[in-house]
Amino acid sequence: MQKLHLKPLAQQVIVITGGSSGIGAATARAAARAGARVVIAARDAGELEKVAGSIRESGGAVTTCAMDVGHEEDHQKLLQTALDTYGRVDTWVNNAGVTIFGSLSTVPVADQRQLFETDYWSVVYGSLTATAYLRERGGALINVGSEVSDRAIPLQGAYSAAKHAVKGFTDALRMELMQDGAPVSVTLIKPASIDTDYTRRARNYMEVEPTLPPPIYAADLVADAILQAAQSPQRDLYVGSVSKLISTMGQRAPGLSDKMAGWLTRNQRSDVPASEDIDGLYDPGVRQRTPSPKNVRRHSLYKHVNTNAKGLVWLGTGMLFVVGAALTRRR
Repeated sequence: MQKLHLKPLAQQVIVITGGSSGIGAATARAAARAGARVVIAARDAGELEKVAGSIRESGGAVTTCAMDVGHEEDHQKLLQTALDTYGRVDTWVNNAGVTIFGSLSTVPVADQRQLFETDYWSVVYGSLTATAYLRERGGALINVGSEVSDRAIPLQGAYSAAKHAVKGFTDALRMELMQDGAPVSVTLIKPASIDTDYTRRARNYMEVEPTLPPPIYAADLVADAILQAAQSPQRDLYVGSVSKLISTMGQRAPGLSDKMAGWLTRNQRSDVPASEDIDGLYDPGVRQRTPSPKNVRRHSLYKHVNTNAKGLVWLGTGMLFVVGAALTRRR
C-alpha cells in the first residue's frame, strides 16, 4: 500500500474544471502564483483563453481544454491534455456548476436533468477519471459542493438536490478508496454565497432577477480552501461561517432551519424585472446579467476558528441562538 503524500503547490500539476470564471479562475490564478502548473477546462474556449492569458502575463504556467463536463468522454480528453502538456496530474478539482432559480413546481424536469448533467454527473465523470489515474500515483481529488450539500434551500431545489448527490458520491468514493488503500485524498468544499457569475448565468423562472442571500464572500477564499486541500488531506472544508451554520442547523435543528424559508426566499429575489434572454444552463456564451452592487467579504471568521474544536462549538451555539431569537421575534 502506497502512503499518501501530497506535494507542495510548486511541484504540482493541477486540473480545474469550470476554470473560465469565478471559483475556478480564482483557483487557477492562485495555484499558478504559487508555482503550480495548471490545466483549466470549460465550455467557452474564448473565456478560457482570457483567464490563461492573464496567468501567462504574470509568469504562470497554464494550458486550456475546451470541453463539456456533462460529456463523459471529455474528461478523458482533459486528462490526456494534462498528460501531454505536463506529463502527470497531482490534483484534480471538479468545480464546474450551474443553477436554476424557481420553485420546483415551475422548473421543467428537462431543465433539472440538464442541471444534474453539469452539477452531479460531471463530478462523477471527473472523479472516476481522476481516481483511476491517481490510484497508482497518489494525489488529491477535490470536489466543490456547496452550503446546500447539507441543507436544501427554496428556489434552488434542483441545485440543492444535485449538491446533496455530490456529497453522497464524494463520501462513498472516499470510503472505497480508503478501503482499497489508495493514496488519494478526497475533499468536499462547501462554500457559502460567493461573488461569481453564478446568478448572472443562471436559468431563471422567477419574474425578478435572482440574487444570493448575504453574506457574500470573495471567490479567493474558496480558492484558498481548495489549495489547502491540495497540499494537506482534508475531509470537508467550509468557506464562510454561514456555510457551517446552515450545515449545523440542518443536522441539529431542522425545524428551526425550515422556518428560515421565508428569509431565504426573499433574499434570492431582487427588485429588478427578469431578463428573458439570459440562460447559461445550455449555452456557455450567453449574455450575462448586469452585476448587482454588493458587499463582498474578503475574510471568513470560520476560516480562523475551524482548527479549534472549542471555538467551533461556541461559534455554532452563538449563531444558532442569534438566528433562533430573530425567528422568534418575527412570529
